[in-house]
Amino acid sequence: MPPDPLTPAEVARLLPATVTHLRAELAVVPERVLAWHPAPGEWCVKDVLGHLIEADQRGFAGRIRILLEADSSELERWDPAAVAAARMDCARPAMGLLDELATLRAAGTSLVSRLTAADLDRAGRHPTVGVLRVRDLLQEWVHHDRNHVRQALANVQAYVWPAMGNAQKFSAS
Repeated sequence: MPPDPLTPAEVARLLPATVTHLRAELAVVPERVLAWHPAPGEWCVKDVLGHLIEADQRGFAGRIRILLEADSSELERWDPAAVAAARMDCARPAMGLLDELATLRAAGTSLVSRLTAADLDRAGRHPTVGVLRVRDLLQEWVHHDRNHVRQALANVQAYVWPAMGNAQKFSAS
């Protein structure tokens, strides 16, 4: 039996926690590490921040607003890799990106905290995945955040890995 989904109030408490966690970590990581790409075509930590910004605008709060405003909404797809390339976040200061995310996240959290039970079943059609309800987007938002926090942390781990010498053997077991 699947677990009970998170309520809007629970999601509203989790959304700002992502920014808090990232702020604590990124405030102490050097900018050169935050701009480092683990491999060609992979995102640096700053790209991850830019993606979270765009996802709040286009994918989560943006889509929820669309679903609340109209019946049978047609949702648009977007290309995260192309948007990330166009944003050029690697050249921007990480704390500026985090401040931008924090501002958007506060608005998104406020939106989520005002959702009613009837709002949760508002739905639209996405051209790739089909029908999406507000309730689905809330759960995905939490999942998506944690996936990209993990990605940012993994980038820092990958940065330090080559300098670990024989200490790498502790992680190999």
